[in-house]
Amino acid sequence: MDIQRIEEMPHIERDGGSMPCLGLGTFQNSGEECRRSVATALDVGYRHVDTARMYENEQSVGAGIKDSSVSREDIFLTSKLAMGSLDRKGVHSSCDKSLQCLDTAYLDLLLIHWPEEDTPLEETLEAMADLKSAGKIRHIGVSNFTVSWLERLLAVSDESIFCNQIEYHPYLDQSAPIGFCDEHGIAVVAYSPLARGKVMKDDRLTTIGAKYGKSAVQVALRWLLGQAGVAAIPKGRSEDHIRENIDIFDFDLNEEDLKEISALEHDQRLIDPDWAPEWDEPR
Repeated sequence: MDIQRIEEMPHIERDGGSMPCLGLGTFQNSGEECRRSVATALDVGYRHVDTARMYENEQSVGAGIKDSSVSREDIFLTSKLAMGSLDRKGVHSSCDKSLQCLDTAYLDLLLIHWPEEDTPLEETLEAMADLKSAGKIRHIGVSNFTVSWLERLLAVSDESIFCNQIEYHPYLDQSAPIGFCDEHGIAVVAYSPLARGKVMKDDRLTTIGAKYGKSAVQVALRWLLGQAGVAAIPKGRSEDHIRENIDIFDFDLNEEDLKEISALEHDQRLIDPDWAPEWDEPR
C-alpha cells in the first residue's frame, strides 16, 4: 500500500471530529490473532479501529495498538457500552473498563451498542455527556438504532450524535435509517459490510470488479464508501485481506455498475438477535 493512497482516504467530519471512512472491525476476533490483525492494519494504513465491551477483545485491541508503529493520537478508536449497563453507574463503569483494557486515556467514540427499554435514554446520554466533559470520550454515538429510536434520542437530548452504526451491505436496504441520519447530520458506519462473506462469492460483483482489476469485496466497499456520510468497518484477520480491504481508493464505480448493484436483492438481514428493536421498513 503506497503512502499517497493512504493519505487520500476520505474522512467523515462530525461534531468537530474527523473519522476515517474505512476502519477495522474486530467482532469475533480475539487473542493473539486480534492483536496481530490490529497491529498489521495500523501499519498498512488504517487509522480507525472498532471494538466493544461485548466482544471481550479490548485488551487484545489495545495490545495491537501498542505493537503498531502508529501513535495513539493518530488513531480513531471506537468502543461500545456493555449491554445492560446504560444507567449512570453502568455507563461510567463500562467506559472505565474499556479504557483500562485498551490501555488508553480516552476513546474517540463511545456507542450505545443496542437500544434498551430498561433505562431512560436521558440517563444514558447524561452519563455519556459527563464522560465527554471529563475527557474520557470525545464523541457520542449509537448502534443498531432505528428511526423511531433515533427520534426518541433527539427528543430527549441536545448532545451531538456522531454516528449510528448499523448492518449495511449490498443485500440490505437501509434507506430509512440512512435517510434520517443524513437529514440530521449523523454519520452512518456500516458493520458486516461484506455480508459475512457472501459478497466475495457474488458473480455479479466479481464481474464488475474485473473491469477495474478489483475483487468483489473491493467493489462492495467502494459502493458503500461512495455514499455521502457512510463509513465501513470490515473485519480482516490475515494481512492479505486487511490490505485488500483498504486498497479501494484508486477507482470509482460508474453509473452502470451502481445501477447493477442497486438491482441486487435487498432484504437479507444477517444480524437479528432476540433483543433487537423492530427494524425499519425500506423507504
